[in-house]
Amino acid sequence: MKWILSLAVLVASYTSYASEWHTHLITDGLNVPWGMSEIDQKRILVTERNGRVGILNWHSGHYLPIRNFPNVAATGQGGLLDVARSPFNSGDYYFTYSRDVSSGIETVLAKGQLVENKLINLEDIFVSYSGSTSGRHYGSRITFDDSHIYVSIGDRGERGNGQNLQTHAGSIIRLMPNGSIPSSNPFLSAGKAASAIWSYGHRNPQGLFYDNVGNNLWSVEHGPRGGDEINLIQKGENYGWPITSHGKEYWGPISVGEAQEKAGIQSPRKVYIPSIAPSSMVLYRGKQYAELNGKLLIGALKLTHLNVVSLNGQNVMVEQRILEDLGERIRAIIVTSDDNILFSTDSGKIFQLLPNEKQL
Repeated sequence: MKWILSLAVLVASYTSYASEWHTHLITDGLNVPWGMSEIDQKRILVTERNGRVGILNWHSGHYLPIRNFPNVAATGQGGLLDVARSPFNSGDYYFTYSRDVSSGIETVLAKGQLVENKLINLEDIFVSYSGSTSGRHYGSRITFDDSHIYVSIGDRGERGNGQNLQTHAGSIIRLMPNGSIPSSNPFLSAGKAASAIWSYGHRNPQGLFYDNVGNNLWSVEHGPRGGDEINLIQKGENYGWPITSHGKEYWGPISVGEAQEKAGIQSPRKVYIPSIAPSSMVLYRGKQYAELNGKLLIGALKLTHLNVVSLNGQNVMVEQRILEDLGERIRAIIVTSDDNILFSTDSGKIFQLLPNEKQL
């Protein structure tokens, strides 16, 4: 396809605007703040990977730990992971975390209510099935359309999972608000595990965002050595891992899979070579950060920056990199209801991004 061929030019080209942007440190000292979700215009709910949940007043910087999440297996890349406020029921929050169950360490979707600074009525509403004891590749971002929940799950370090519909590993799943399976999911007739799957062939998608304006579901996932991908997720489609990949083996300059592209497999909208190690993703639609309007914002772990990707409809155009001088592994990004961008880092910090003409 012509548009994918043009990526060869874009893959290694980007513009850095690090000097034009500023940040304000809100708080630090947290344990890998993996997820954030707004409570109101002053407070956000924060998940720390070691299992702690806290409330941050991002105006004052005050952080209040409120609960240790039960049953968290905080090993390897696992732990307490994403959090997202429900658009369906006020006061409900969804969480993903890794839990040791009889079949292995699984990615679990839970729901609870926040009442007077207390997290109550926690219940697991969906326990995924991968059968893996590996501590890798949980994926674990949450996003919503107008009536469904989407959760990304990595291949758990076992490549064959990507093409196996009898496991949730290596897939993006779609659920009803109560954790049940929608009747319109694409693989209902393929068995219990497959019934939750919306798309498959994923390696480790740690960024997932549903854009209500364009009605598009975007994901970003880790490749092996190179080959990180931005994908436009469509119902029932195969995204190739490990049959197709733009990455190389860790042990040598050998291509992974059979090809970079193949008939019947969805090609990525953008490939990163070398890898940036992408994490959280949002599509910013606001006025305060005018230069970012309509662009994907992706946290980079390995290359420590905020990746800014311009779009033309469903096609990726050009990439910019900001905040490179900050030197932080950016883990989670949110846009507040009053149009502020906040992000967390693996070193335990939470920042506010300031428009380039504004400093505190």
